[in-house]
Amino acid sequence: MNWQTWSDRATSQVWREKAMTVTKTAPAGSASVQGDLWGSRPRDYAEVQEPTFLPLYESVLARPEVAKAGSILDIGCGAGLAAQVFSRAIGRVAGVDATAPFIEIALRRVPGGEFHVVEMEALPYEDDSFDVVTGFNAFQYAASPVNALREARRVVKTNGIIIIAVWGLPETCEAAGHLKALGSLMPPPPHGAPGPFALSDESKLKTLASEAGLTPGVVVDVSCPWIYPDLETALRGMLSAGPAERAVRASSFERARDAVAAAIERYRTASSGYRLNNTFRYLVARS
Repeated sequence: MNWQTWSDRATSQVWREKAMTVTKTAPAGSASVQGDLWGSRPRDYAEVQEPTFLPLYESVLARPEVAKAGSILDIGCGAGLAAQVFSRAIGRVAGVDATAPFIEIALRRVPGGEFHVVEMEALPYEDDSFDVVTGFNAFQYAASPVNALREARRVVKTNGIIIIAVWGLPETCEAAGHLKALGSLMPPPPHGAPGPFALSDESKLKTLASEAGLTPGVVVDVSCPWIYPDLETALRGMLSAGPAERAVRASSFERARDAVAAAIERYRTASSGYRLNNTFRYLVARS
């Protein structure tokens, strides 16, 4: 083993130990399942798929009540790209996720940030710890979304802001086709199981916030096109998410890859790239 290889491994171990240094709590939700699924291809997600959500992160930061905040916690922070965006304007940036490899990447992206591998329904923070709490494509995957939001409400300050960001309605998301194709490779989900569009309807989103003790406010729609230069890159990104990994395990990587390739063929551009137009939305709620 040469020095560079040893150094890379040692550095990775330092980040891993730092990421995993958290208070151990009993499992309270879906962390064990979701953490495993989303951790299969973390580098592909961080490099290809997560950047497709940049317009969403930037829209949230542009809101005055967020930009003036002194502290922010991102629940389900993924590989930390949203936290990196927020660190431009907010002094204290923190993130939690169930996927340890994501936290390792987040620590490298935002060296001054606070990142922990935990269950979103058992946050390692005191009451009233943050001015703003965000969750991007996160709360619908909790074992109990209302309990996850109540925990978010606990750690945000009185009259603080909670941003609940979800997929837009299926008819506004061209990526819905590839999700349907992946779904065909899996057994039917149990009744009431959460999915990507579980909170897309505005009335359901606001009802959930109210049930968690929040005061729902405005809902903002944001265009987030998924743009890829070629098929290989598109497949790297679209097969890196948790739902795709579930399909891979239920069938095979080859079948999942072929299903996605067929589903996105209609979105191929004249330059042999791909563009899928999608709308994501977020609710601004107060504690």
